[in-house]
Amino acid sequence: MNATKQTLIAEIEKRVSDKILEQTNADLLIKLINNADSLDEAINIAALGTTYKRTGLHFDKRLEKMSDTIKYFKKNEALSFHTDDSKPTHKLIIGDNYEALQNLLIQYRGKIDVIYIDPPYGKDSMGEFAATNYNNAITRDNLLSMLYPRLTLAKQLLSDEGVIFCSIDDKNQAYVKCLFDEVMGESNFVSNSIIVNNRGGRDYGGIAIQHEYLIIFAKNIFEYELNPIDDAEKIFQYSDEIGGFNLMELRNRNVKFNDKNRPNLFYPFYLNPNKKDKNGLFEISLEKDDQFCIEVLPAISQGIQTVWRWGKEEKARENLNKVIFGKENQNGGYMIVQKYRKTTKMQRSIWDEKEFVNERGTESVKDILGSGIFAYPKSTYLIKRVFELSTKHDSIILDFFAGSGTTGHAVLDLNRSEAKEGDLLNEKTPEGNRTFILCQLNEKTDTTPNGIAYDVTSKRLKRIMTGECYDGTKDFEWIKKNKPYGGNLDVYEIESVSNFEWTEGKTPFDVIDETLYGKEKFANIKEKIEWVCGNFDKTQKYLEQQKTEE
Repeated sequence: MNATKQTLIAEIEKRVSDKILEQTNADLLIKLINNADSLDEAINIAALGTTYKRTGLHFDKRLEKMSDTIKYFKKNEALSFHTDDSKPTHKLIIGDNYEALQNLLIQYRGKIDVIYIDPPYGKDSMGEFAATNYNNAITRDNLLSMLYPRLTLAKQLLSDEGVIFCSIDDKNQAYVKCLFDEVMGESNFVSNSIIVNNRGGRDYGGIAIQHEYLIIFAKNIFEYELNPIDDAEKIFQYSDEIGGFNLMELRNRNVKFNDKNRPNLFYPFYLNPNKKDKNGLFEISLEKDDQFCIEVLPAISQGIQTVWRWGKEEKARENLNKVIFGKENQNGGYMIVQKYRKTTKMQRSIWDEKEFVNERGTESVKDILGSGIFAYPKSTYLIKRVFELSTKHDSIILDFFAGSGTTGHAVLDLNRSEAKEGDLLNEKTPEGNRTFILCQLNEKTDTTPNGIAYDVTSKRLKRIMTGECYDGTKDFEWIKKNKPYGGNLDVYEIESVSNFEWTEGKTPFDVIDETLYGKEKFANIKEKIEWVCGNFDKTQKYLEQQKTEE
């Protein structure tokens, strides 16, 4: 059975155990999903059978249009480019993101580390998509209906440690949050962060709105971990030959000493009162002698005997007079302290930095592509912060509402920012190796007559990665102030082929290129047929018919 169908059935069975669905209704849904002719049909059945009792969210569901054609990736050689094989190869997929996500599952199921999306907020944001898919404007029902199957597929793309971020405005935030609760699970909710994207506010309607939201969910709340971020405002009270530091007591206030509770953390240090450095710190020892003659034990606090943070035979001996020192306390006695060099902090739930405002996004796109070509792009600094929090050196990042390509720009910039020249104390650090996958519908607007993907997304990536546009011109402001990022971009478009196509050279087995899905070329047609039929579910009828005739 198709892995996505199995996931849909598992979700329905979970709803039975959660007492959201009756067993008899679930049995009927599972039967229908098992007999569905395609993955599209199975997802639509699951959507119709969804009852949102946990969140109270109700909306009039609009279904994706069904067809008998197979959607597949075809490489656009004219828009693709390679500058350096030692750098990552990123992807831009032009076409409906629902079809893009279905195709991405073939190669990336459970492999995407971070997803960021900035979906359309209002009825005029989707252009051609609204007419072709729902035959009306993007109302809230349509927004939620459009997001539901895409989030269902996106969840399957996420790794077990993966995280998804969704930007949304204040009008739709509550409804989209409820939808995420249903698809991702309420227990996997991380944060509903406030992004101050307009410090002055929009001065109309009685209250000047200054913010929007960033909804954050983990694939599994027990598996994910966010990174601390650099604290640019960090001020250290002390310094040495390595750099700045502060002091913190080595005493652990949270552990009470007794013979049975961590006895290895209770022992004396011995301090030399005649050897003090410029920071007022005394040398210490674990053995008493004529020089190291003052005994210092963990303090008694509110009648409780505390202990040290480190065991004597572990880090204490190793870090003696490197990290651990003695210091005079306010009462004329002595205490044991450790140097504390932490230069990071935890991200707060209110993201209020001047570089996060929408104006920065507008300025960036203007410098790269000119003014007035794309409305309301996100700040590259904001999206870079998202990835600073959530990615590792070699993470895979997906954005299936790519717009102007800010996500790609942010990934490239973060990769570069990790590169550091070495010095006497630190080795040279290479650039990051993160890769991005962007999906963008090529909808046409007054300012993008060839479509957003052609006129904005691909052009932005080409210019910032190579320093020139596709026609070889270099007359844009960004390149005057920045060095191109380099790297490689494969551009795919979504093509269609009938699952009943028999013409030689035009069958699904002829036109689908397995190398675009991370596979080596198959050695024979039998292997190719089995792979296509196992991954492009609309070919199943074709295969059954072919076997019958044979």
